[in-house]
Amino acid sequence: MHDLAAGVRRFQQHVFPAKAELFAGLAASHRPDTLFISCSDARVVPELITGSEPGELFVIRTAGNLIPPYAPGPDGVTAGIEYAVAVLGVSDIVVCGHSACGAMTALAEHHDLTSTPAIADWLRHADASRARTTADAGGAPAVDALVRHNVLAQLANLATHPSVARARAANRLTLHGWVYDIPTGAVEELAPAGHPASPAA
Repeated sequence: MHDLAAGVRRFQQHVFPAKAELFAGLAASHRPDTLFISCSDARVVPELITGSEPGELFVIRTAGNLIPPYAPGPDGVTAGIEYAVAVLGVSDIVVCGHSACGAMTALAEHHDLTSTPAIADWLRHADASRARTTADAGGAPAVDALVRHNVLAQLANLATHPSVARARAANRLTLHGWVYDIPTGAVEELAPAGHPASPAA
């Protein structure tokens, strides 16, 4: 906490004054262009990766960048998606996986999750990702392949959300799948078939 408090002081003394006009505008307006859904992993920082300023990204972070398919009932991920699309009117959604993902590693290497039942239950949202990867590989999925298949599977889950479906039908929303490589900083955009299409930048 000492480091965090020191960081707050640096922000207040140096960062905030340099961007005071920006923050004054943001106090009365919240109009991000993009919903960025990424893993909760501390090594993945959406604003840093994309060079975004405050107010430009609406961010949802979940373990394994997993997105439950739409179902009625209270759900924080669903509420965040609906707010970004139906209220804020974002024009793009990025689902971003990353190298060395702990969630995907646990699935690929069949880690024993009996002592963490909430994690085990949550990772069931990646069952389709694991099945597709295993089918392609003919055996146990490799982590990198699973990361890619998982991004595509979560895009498919995202498309089941009514707010997303309506915006896409009206040509107001585009979905993107990215994979961020931690050691190199590379970002790949995935093609629909699941193969790397091009650098995102």
